[in-house]
Amino acid sequence: MNSILSALVFVLLYGVSYGVVLFTISVGLVLTLGLMRVINLAHGAFAAIGGYLAVALMNEAGVPFAAAVAIAVAATAAISVVVERLFYVDLYRASDLDQVLMTVGLMFLTTASLNLLFGPDIIPGDLPPYLARSVDLGIRAFQAYRIFVVMLGMVLILGLWLLFERTEFGARLRAAVDNRGMAEAMGIDVGRLFTIAFVLGSALAALGGAVGYPLFPLEPLYPFKYLTLVLIVVSLADFGNIKASAVAAILVGIVDTGGRYLFPVSGSFLVNALFILVMMHRTGLLRVRIA
Repeated sequence: MNSILSALVFVLLYGVSYGVVLFTISVGLVLTLGLMRVINLAHGAFAAIGGYLAVALMNEAGVPFAAAVAIAVAATAAISVVVERLFYVDLYRASDLDQVLMTVGLMFLTTASLNLLFGPDIIPGDLPPYLARSVDLGIRAFQAYRIFVVMLGMVLILGLWLLFERTEFGARLRAAVDNRGMAEAMGIDVGRLFTIAFVLGSALAALGGAVGYPLFPLEPLYPFKYLTLVLIVVSLADFGNIKASAVAAILVGIVDTGGRYLFPVSGSFLVNALFILVMMHRTGLLRVRIA
C-alpha cells in the first residue's frame, strides 16, 4: 500500500512540476493565439533562447541561477521587441497562411542560429545545490527543484489570471481584439498594446525555458520538438483562457509523467491519445463513432 501511495505522490508531484513548466512556456501562445489571433508557431523559439542564455550564463560566466534566469528573461524580452517590430506588426492583419509560413521560417532561423552558436548536441546545465538537494515530505524524498517549480507556477497562474481578468490592461486587450477600430476610436493605442502583450508572452516563454531546462533539455531543435505539446495545451484550453490553460498543462504533465512511469516504452503516446480523444469529442467525431 505504501509503495502505491509513494508512486502516486511521485507521479502527481513530478507531473504537476512538468505541467507548470509547460504552462509557463505555452501561456504566451495562449495569449498571442487566443487573445491576439496570431498563429505564432515560432513561440517556442523564445523559450529556447531564454533557456540557452540562462545555461550559458551559468556555465560560462558563473552567474548564479536566479540572476541568470532574470538576465535571460530580460534579454529575450528585449529581443522580442525587435522581432515583433520587424516581423509581427504586419502579421496581425495577415492571413492565417501568411502567419504560419512566416513563423515557421522564424523557427528554422532560430534552430540554425542555435546550432551555429552552441553546437548540435544537448547542452548540460547543473542545478544550484539548494535546488538539487532532496526534501523529505514524509512519504518519500523529492528534489527541491520540483517543489520550487510548483510554487513558482502557482504564483504565475494567479498573477496572470489577475492581470488579464481584473486589470484595465486585460480589458483593453480584449476590447482591441474584439473590435480594433472601436478600440482605436476610444483612444486605445492598439499597436502599443499588442507589442506589450507579445513581449509579455515571449518573456514568459523565456522564463519557462530558463527555469525548465532540467525538464525540457536544450537543443537546437527545441522550438520544433516541444511545439506539439504547446499546441496541445493551447487547443485543450479554449483559446485565450488562462485558467483553462493551466489546468490543461498540468493534466498533460500528469498524464505524460504517469504514462512514462507505468509504461516506459509506450507511455509517451498517452498524451497524444488523450488529445485525439478530446478533439474527436469536440468535433463530434467521437459521438458518431460510438453511435
